[in-house]
Amino acid sequence: MNNEELRKLATKRLKARRDFWNYCGVWLGVSLIVIAVWLLTDPGGYFWPIWPIGGMGIAAFFIGLDAFGPNRGIITEDAIDDEVARITRGNQRGGAK
Repeated sequence: MNNEELRKLATKRLKARRDFWNYCGVWLGVSLIVIAVWLLTDPGGYFWPIWPIGGMGIAAFFIGLDAFGPNRGIITEDAIDDEVARITRGNQRGGAK
């Protein structure tokens, strides 16, 4: 990778991390709001805020995986060469074109 590609990759990673933490802040805010609504309308009743909190938690997991997880979208030259070889082998056997 040349310097420009490294800078683009670093920028992409930093943006993904910033977006993750911004989402966590929104998740916290929404969680507090729905819990407050529940407390004001039906305290002690069915705890329905678990559904929006849980749904946003699932989204946070995948956003975090994208930001901090393994294989953050890095495409190496070796991976490109392997894919070209796979496609070439498929075309030689009469595969998809």
